[in-house]
Amino acid sequence: MKRIVWLGVGVAIGVIAYQKISEARSLASPGGVNRAVASLADSVAHFADEVRAGMAEREGELRKGLGLEG
Repeated sequence: MKRIVWLGVGVAIGVIAYQKISEARSLASPGGVNRAVASLADSVAHFADEVRAGMAEREGELRKGLGLEG
């Protein structure tokens, strides 16, 4: 039973290492860096949009609760 567990751990480590190596290779090309930066920028923009939407929703709740609406 212990051997099966250690085999699973070894396979998991191998898969993670393969993914990291593949990611590093894709970033080695100039296009890879551009894709990574664009992806990061898109993620930040999406997060900012979600924060703004949450703030607007909360402001509406507060205005309604305080009777300031309309």
